[in-house]
Amino acid sequence: MALTLQRYSLSAQYFTENINGVELDMVSIPGGTFKMGSPEMEEDRSDDEGPQRQVTVSPFFMGKYAVTQAQWQMVADRLPKVKIDLDSKPSHFDGDRLPVEQVSWLDAIEFCDRLSRHTGRAYRLPSEAEWEYACRAGTTTAYHFGDAIANELANYGYELKTTTAVGSYGIANRFGLYDMHGNVFEWCQDDWHDNYEGAPIDGSAWVVGDRKKDSRKLLRGGSWYNNPRYCRSAFRRHLSPDYRNNLLGFRVVCVFPAAARTLS
Repeated sequence: MALTLQRYSLSAQYFTENINGVELDMVSIPGGTFKMGSPEMEEDRSDDEGPQRQVTVSPFFMGKYAVTQAQWQMVADRLPKVKIDLDSKPSHFDGDRLPVEQVSWLDAIEFCDRLSRHTGRAYRLPSEAEWEYACRAGTTTAYHFGDAIANELANYGYELKTTTAVGSYGIANRFGLYDMHGNVFEWCQDDWHDNYEGAPIDGSAWVVGDRKKDSRKLLRGGSWYNNPRYCRSAFRRHLSPDYRNNLLGFRVVCVFPAAARTLS
């Protein structure tokens, strides 16, 4: 399949959260309506990626990158516990600018809760709909850069046998987000459902009751280890909320930031 790379240079709005000297860039994601899921003709699609439906998403801010090990360590070490303890250095691969991995859904929730209390702003995991909307950034192709992926565009397929520093490929989508395909899988708020029958159409997370702890949780984006089908915009995976391995990370969402400015 021929590869057509779409490069974007649109100005993105963002604000920077300072966590005791460690910065976290949050990019503005404008509200809008998109078609969630994959079309039946998309190569490597699964039935759980449908049926496609129109979903309307409200504006929010999302981490420009997956949460890094430096950001994780600062929150784990310096911010007060909310519900559970956090290992300050959980990752298999070591590096401040590498994405944190070997963190569970429950760990990621604790990170968000600590950050929310520290900043006074509402940090959380993205809903599955928010994640796909932000990843696609207006595109309808299998990946935000087209219908094919290559090793110069993303870290996938066990080519490097390790994670890479966030943003190291230098390829952002139209919203200004990096590494949405590959590197580490990213946890979402939602419980797993086998398809989109009955799913919300307002961009909210689809959860069972009051977030039952034994419900399987959603992951998106693929990882350094996975083949291309797992890295597509519409691909869905699920695991237990307490599961950890070196493929799993996350990025955060903030709904009511205090300020925004323009990326240079």
